[in-house]
Formats: sequence, C-alpha cells, structure tokens
Amino acid sequence: MGVGTYFTYRLLVPDATEREVTWQEFRTGYLDRGLVERLVVVNRNKVRVGLRGDVPSSYGMYFSIGSVDAFERHLDEAQKELGVPNHEKIPVAYHEETSPLNMILHFAPTLLFAGLLYWMSRRAGAGSGAGGGIFGIGKSRAKLFNHENEIGTRFKDVAGMDEAKEEIMEFVKFLKEPEKFERLGAKIPRGAILSGPPGTGKTLLAKATAGEAGVPFLSVSGSEFVEMFVGVGPSRVRDLFATARKNIPCIIFLDEIDAIGKSRAKSGGVGGGNDERESTLNQLLVEMDGFGTDQHVVVLAGTNRPDVLDPALMRPGRFDRHISVDRPDVGGRSQIFLVHLRPLKLDKLLTSDNPYSNLAHRLALLTPGFSGADIANVCNEAALYAARKGANSINLIHFEQAIERVIAGLERKSRVLDKEEKKTVAYHEAGHAICGWFLEHADPLVKVSIIPRGVGALGYAQYLPKERFLFTTEQLIDRMCMTLGGRVAEEIFFGRITTGAQDDLQRITKMAFEVCANYGMNNEIGPVSYGGREGSNEGFQKPFSEKTAEMIDNQVRGMISEAHRRTHELLGEKRDLVEKVAQKLLVKEVLSRQDMIDLLGPRPFEHTKDELDKFLEGDM
Repeated sequence: MGVGTYFTYRLLVPDATEREVTWQEFRTGYLDRGLVERLVVVNRNKVRVGLRGDVPSSYGMYFSIGSVDAFERHLDEAQKELGVPNHEKIPVAYHEETSPLNMILHFAPTLLFAGLLYWMSRRAGAGSGAGGGIFGIGKSRAKLFNHENEIGTRFKDVAGMDEAKEEIMEFVKFLKEPEKFERLGAKIPRGAILSGPPGTGKTLLAKATAGEAGVPFLSVSGSEFVEMFVGVGPSRVRDLFATARKNIPCIIFLDEIDAIGKSRAKSGGVGGGNDERESTLNQLLVEMDGFGTDQHVVVLAGTNRPDVLDPALMRPGRFDRHISVDRPDVGGRSQIFLVHLRPLKLDKLLTSDNPYSNLAHRLALLTPGFSGADIANVCNEAALYAARKGANSINLIHFEQAIERVIAGLERKSRVLDKEEKKTVAYHEAGHAICGWFLEHADPLVKVSIIPRGVGALGYAQYLPKERFLFTTEQLIDRMCMTLGGRVAEEIFFGRITTGAQDDLQRITKMAFEVCANYGMNNEIGPVSYGGREGSNEGFQKPFSEKTAEMIDNQVRGMISEAHRRTHELLGEKRDLVEKVAQKLLVKEVLSRQDMIDLLGPRPFEHTKDELDKFLEGDM
C-alpha cells in the first residue's frame, strides 16, 4: 500500500525534488555570483538550473518563463551587464518532456475502451460457453422450448397432410422408445427435410412433432446464421448443436434452410461473398455427421426450394427422410377448414343439419389450390368482414367475400370507370364467361364481376379448376381459348383491342411454350423437353440451338393463332349470348353461377359432371 501511495504521489507531484524560484532570485542569488553552469529550457515554459559541481544543493531548481524569446533577451542583457565574454556565456539547451501523469491521461480513453472490450468478451465467453465470443455474437439464437414453456401444438391440430404426418410420427416413436428400434439393430434417422410450397404447414408439423414427443425443441431460422462478421455462422452452428447435446433427446428445427444450404456448385466462384455461407454449410455438414447415433438428436429442416440444396446435405446419414408437404386436396382442405371453423361463431343455418362438415366441404370445393395458411386467412377474413358489417354471426356470404378477397384482392370502390371503359370490361369478362361455359375442358365458372379489384384488375372471373394431375393437348387448348375470350370479344364488338388483355397474353404464351418446348406435345418439334424457360437461366444460354429456338417461336405463335381462330369462331356463333351476358353485367355488376344458368341454360356437357358441379347445383 505504501508503494502505491508513493507511486501515486510521484504521478500527481512530479516536481517534488525541485524547488521553484523567481527570475530575480535566480539573478541575484546564482547568476550574479557565477554559480550557474548550464540552463535547460523544458517544454518552452520553464528553465531548469544546473549549478556548478562544487556548489552544495539538496534540491534542483527551476523558474518559469513567459516566452523563450523574452528569456533569451533577459539572459543576454544580464550577462552583458556582468561583462561575461561570449565564449564563457552559459550554454542553454532545449528539451521536451512528458510527465507520467500526462502520458497516462493521453492514452486513458484507449486503455479504458480496450479494457471494457476485454471484460465484456471474458464475461460473454464465461456466460455462453465456447460459442459466445464478444457480445455473444457467436452464440446461437435458437429458441428453446421445453417442459417449462411447453409446446401446445399436437398432431390433432395438424390437418390435411395425413401422409406427411404419418411419416413424421415415426420420429416421435424414435425419441420416445429408442430401445424398441435399437434392439433390432436399427439406427435412429438423423433428420428429415420438410419441403413444399409456402403456407402448407411445415413449421406447424415440426412443432407438433416436438409437442407430441415431449422433448426439448430448438427452433432457428437459416438466415440467423448469416452475419457480416467472418466466422459467426460456423460458431452459431457449433453452439446450436452443443446446446442440443446438453438437452438430449432433442429436436432441432432449421426453418428456411436454403439460406445456408444452397448448392456450392451453383453459387459460383466470383468474389468471396459466398465463403462465409459455405463455411457455415460445411460446419453444419460436419455437425450432422459428427454426433453419434446414441445421442438422440433429430434435425428437421423446412424449405420451399429443395432443388437448390447441396447434395451433401441431402444424402442419407444427414437428412435420411425427404417429406413432401404439398398443398392439400379437397379432402385435406375440408379437414383444415374444420380445424379453423371451430373457434368461429357461425350462423345457425350453416350448422343446423350437419354441424361444420357440410360447410367445410363446400368451402373446400370453393378453394382449389389453397394452402393451409390461405384457409386460415379465409376464415379470419370472413370473421373480420362479418364484424365490419355488424353481424352477430358469420354466414356463407361472408366466407364467399373472404375467398374473393384472398384470390383477387379487395374491391376498389373508389376506382370509378367511365361509361366506355365499363362497357369494354363487361364485354371482356363476358367473352371469358361464354368460352368457359361452352368449351368442354374449361373450368366451371362460379362468379363473374366487373367491379375493380386488387392492384390492376378491372374485372374478375372466378373459376373452380378440377383437381387434375394430367392434362391432354385438348384440355390445354381449351384453357388457352378461354383465356383469349376477353381479347377476342373486344375485337368482335368494338373492332379494337385494349391493354386489359396483357395478363391473358402472358399466360397463354407461357402455356404454349410449355406445350411445345417442355411437354413434347408438338409434332414439328418432337418428343423433347428443354426444361421450360426457367431452365435456361442458370447457364445464361438456351439449351437448344438458334434454329430450334426459331422453330419453337414459330410453333408457339402458330398454336396461339389457332386458339385465337377457334375462340373467334366460337364467340361469333354465340354473339347474342355474349351480348346478353355483357348487358346483364352492366346492370348487376356481379353474376353468380345461377345467373349464368338462367341466361345460358345448363352447360351442354352433362357427362363431364363431377362432385363439384353436383354440389354447386344443389344435388348433394
């Protein structure tokens, strides 16, 4: 303690061994008596006096000066008065020095900042293990669910994906009863990829798996491994699996794994932007193949794009199971509607005969191609719509409005069309409706409207496509003719065309290209498939020659021209009916399926009736 006190005293009082005198004391007491041997100007503000060796002194001596020029002038005048020859004048030296206190104060901010960083890094490292690092930036951000914050989702809450649910239920059995499989020599699968379109329930299925298994569940997004700092991604992967091993048996769920799992072959070698992502992927590959089968850690991953994932990630031993979670069929949609209809306050007329099941089945028929998230949105929109209208319960009209809202967007009542534009839209939509009504393979029409919706749609026709898995050339051509119906109606009734058919033209052009270049349905090009338009983008070149490209262009144009001729011929024959539908649209603005039956009669294809047609016509 005494040493510290002495050191502090020396820092604060650096001149404790020196005595300060005035210029007058220096002049009369030392300079005039010839006792001064040398003078040292220190930092241009004081002069240290060096006495001759034969002069006894226990302290050093100094005096302060205002400026060096004034000091030199006064010293020169004093020595002249004393008659000191030039060669005997007192030598003057100049010196710059810094006290220890000033030096510490100069570096204090830097030292404090460095010390703070060191302290925080040590604290973060001690608190988060090997994966922590400074500010915990290398620590995994996975959220842990366990018995303290139990996951309430169960398999009964998951509907519409029976096959995927059955396959993933095996993982629950693996985690609950591992000895049942190990005694037969079976190894517990390391993981499973859940792939499918957005909103189909991949994350929900993983949560249900964790809820049923009753084991800790670590959930993290693939994008959370990507940071601007080098080495953070691999560090977070290591910390994630270290946490999982501490909580075995455990489930890890990596959502949107394509953020870090893209194929290294496709990422290219231009620049170093992908090095960090590849390092993260390499660490993930090592961790998944590194833990033993006795450590019951199952890795589930969700992605919308399984085609871009690295083959090393997809191989058995890492992700052993590839589970497809596709959009539900009509039965699956009915089950999903049953789940989401339960909390709603429905009109008594909807549930009087057969509670929920009839309504769920009808709504499932009205929503082809909808995912589970879309169905949940429809139910919520119906409740919101009923609340806005001040209704006490939700009826079928509210659900129909919600379905239209999800498909085509909100009604734009503020967008007022002038008389001529409204007439053009009416005949355009009437052309679509007539083609869909009288073409055998066209989709059944449910509703047609000339009320603007969404961003750019001035009219809207709702069809219910049948759930087909195979298409013939005739079916595709009928769909093209139905899509061209609006443009052809404008040509027939106005002798001109508008920009309203742009979206229709894009759809039929893509369809015709697929028929000619991908499906092998064109006789001139032959039974070849070039992978569609998207297939040529990765290599920045077409997968066929210029001559073949010209042939494809000609065949696509010819196919569209033939569909245009056929549509023109059909609408020419049904000109009176187009006129009738258009005029009715101008009056009512919205025509239902029953309105179309009243105007046109039943569709002339009774043999093609399926469950959908019978249900909508009230036969069921």
